[in-house]
Amino acid sequence: MKKITITVLFVALYSLGFSQSNNYWSSGGEMIFSFATIDNNGDEGGDVMRWSPVFNGQVMYNMDVSDNFGIFTGLAIRNVGFIYNNYKILEDNPIITVKKKFRTYNVGLPIGFKLGNMKKTFLYAGYDLEFPFHYKEKTFRDEKKDKFSAWFSNRVEQFQHGFIVGIQFPYGANLKFKYYLSNFLNMGYTESDGTKPYDGLKANVFYVSLNFNLFTPIKAYKKGGASEYY
Repeated sequence: MKKITITVLFVALYSLGFSQSNNYWSSGGEMIFSFATIDNNGDEGGDVMRWSPVFNGQVMYNMDVSDNFGIFTGLAIRNVGFIYNNYKILEDNPIITVKKKFRTYNVGLPIGFKLGNMKKTFLYAGYDLEFPFHYKEKTFRDEKKDKFSAWFSNRVEQFQHGFIVGIQFPYGANLKFKYYLSNFLNMGYTESDGTKPYDGLKANVFYVSLNFNLFTPIKAYKKGGASEYY
């Protein structure tokens, strides 16, 4: 039912926007400052801010219905994850605590609307689907670091989704907030020895990001730069 509702919404918004004349492509980078709400079998907290300036690219297709309202969709490649300081490991009976860094590269498919002055300041909000395609995990213990990575790993939920809200400022500066409704890790993942390393570890990532020229038409640069557009 959820997928049907999303599909109907997408088709309706796309049809509305496509019928208008002011349709254009835009693109921009994204600098992400991420956190997570963590509940590890009742043990809450322990997250640390994670900064990921690369690689986060976005391409948007904008359909401005008027000077004050528009809709958008697009495609993004996003570096998303979180840092957890209180990861517990059972080792020869004693439980030790280590720091973990979890990261995925995701393909994102956003859809949303814009409200305000399309050439100055406006608000925007929407929904974002993401599909992880590369996973990396790092463990920090006794000043040593272990890491591994994998393509299309089932250590994480294969379908990530959440909502986005943001504000676009004149000349291309942009501030965005995103909260993931889905759990980052696959709590049912089982190692070859039968252990479940993420059993009961609930982590919902959220982030604030700085975006640049996310909704500035690409065609504006052919006319002398963003200053000509704004």
